[in-house]
Amino acid sequence: MAVKEQVKTKFKPLRDRIFVEYLEDDAEKSAGGIYIPETAKEKSQKGTVRAIGPDVTMVKVGDSILCERYGGSKIKLDDVEYVVMKEEEVLGLFD
Repeated sequence: MAVKEQVKTKFKPLRDRIFVEYLEDDAEKSAGGIYIPETAKEKSQKGTVRAIGPDVTMVKVGDSILCERYGGSKIKLDDVEYVVMKEEEVLGLFD
């Protein structure tokens, strides 16, 4: 089974790993109108699957997923933040 990928950077996850791009949170201000500095923002838990390993069965490239906030291994490629995680760390899919 071949590894599927849709990323400019050539990265191939192995086994049951998935390569996820975090979705950007556009919230620059809090609900009360206070500006939030970049360092105080929480990491998004939403992401888009960009590549999958050959043993992945539950998600496919292009799926929007909910993942654990501090799960996986963070990596920055071409100024974009990605995370490589096991398929079992995915909490759910968005429609």
